[in-house]
Amino acid sequence: MSKRSGFLRLGLFVYPSGHHIAAWRHPDTAANAGISFDYYRNVASIAEAAKLDLLFLADGAGARSDNDEVLSRTAHSYVAQFEPVTLLSALAVVTQRIGLVATVSSSFNEPFHVARKFASLDHLSGGRAGYNLVTSANDLEARNFNRDEHDSHAARYERAEEFAQVVSGLWDSWDGDAFLYDKQEGRFFDPARRHVLDHKGRHFSVRGPLNVPRSPQGRPVTVQAGSSEAGKELAAKSADVVFTAQQTVDEAADFYRDIKERAVRYGRDPDHVKILPGIFPVVGRTRAEAQDKFEALQALIHPAIGLNLISGGWTGIDLSAYDLDGPLPDLPPGNGSQSRQHLLAELARRENLTIRQLYLRVAGARGHLQVVGTPADIADALEERFETFGADGFNIMPPTFPGGLTDFVELVLPELRRRGLARSEYDGPTLRANLGLPEPAPVRPGDRTPSP
Repeated sequence: MSKRSGFLRLGLFVYPSGHHIAAWRHPDTAANAGISFDYYRNVASIAEAAKLDLLFLADGAGARSDNDEVLSRTAHSYVAQFEPVTLLSALAVVTQRIGLVATVSSSFNEPFHVARKFASLDHLSGGRAGYNLVTSANDLEARNFNRDEHDSHAARYERAEEFAQVVSGLWDSWDGDAFLYDKQEGRFFDPARRHVLDHKGRHFSVRGPLNVPRSPQGRPVTVQAGSSEAGKELAAKSADVVFTAQQTVDEAADFYRDIKERAVRYGRDPDHVKILPGIFPVVGRTRAEAQDKFEALQALIHPAIGLNLISGGWTGIDLSAYDLDGPLPDLPPGNGSQSRQHLLAELARRENLTIRQLYLRVAGARGHLQVVGTPADIADALEERFETFGADGFNIMPPTFPGGLTDFVELVLPELRRRGLARSEYDGPTLRANLGLPEPAPVRPGDRTPSP
């Protein structure tokens, strides 16, 4: 079989202190990283020097627990982090080429606000903005927005589909050459190049136009992270990049093929939907060194935090009444992340894990691919997923920052470049150029498919 051509698209999933649930307790990390601009600037500098494609920021509009015993023991609870669009606007000033992607919830935002913020970020950064559209899965977020509980999974995705359509439509409010700035004739813009969306749907009524000129890259890049049936449909219709999690090579290939085939059914070029699973790499010069690094982090996990990780906001199902050293029970459908609940259940079944073993198993990678080993081991895993058409690239999730990031940059990237899988220079000035995505042609309001 011939080798697949092209480079891996590599994003960096930035999380305060690191992706391991106990990273903030590690002696080499900054516990207050979530509110330290110097921390983020340093991480961005390392990633850009390594020619990574993008920085990816998660977000939540509420704490992950209302249990003080849980909340007070973890840095992964969204209680001490910058608002991501504000942070990326600051990072736009101190970076030149790396993409800037932030997570926003379609459940707790209005399309006009999101379209305006990311169009502004795209201008501030010279065409490097992207947004990760999520529906949120946590009742505690809903309670910050005049609700007692979150909407059902189906209702959330119905809203998200219309949300994505409106945001995209607002980004097409102006032709690229609409603003004339003609002082002599006294004409600020050409009225013929202004397009009023006038959207009226089930969830939104948005006239437009957007009060920001057309994006330097046509539209900011759209990322989508859901892997449920509804999530895959939304991704196939609207996403440029899909962030996902699969445990096995076969599962990754099945997901990849599914998304690409759905995209074709919607009249899209499948190569214009990039699949970037997460990978949690623990790198050592020897396998023993890598395992020692991993075990040092595992030893810092508090049981209350481990249990909350696989219940709470992930599934919406309380597992506290069950024996930690017993099997994971059959779980009824929750109102949290359905794809993550399915992944956890399948992982526990396949590896015959107890509840305690399950939370230890996912404490770093959160269900994403986890590789503990040498640079060659990490590169082998990435190459295998790429060659078997399970990924177009990866979102790197270092266990700690900055150490886990520098391990990847200094040890794994040279190996990937030696294999011809990673580039040494950026392809262009915009995020779309570096991801191999074309600039989209504007769609006029009359040509858009009405929302259901």
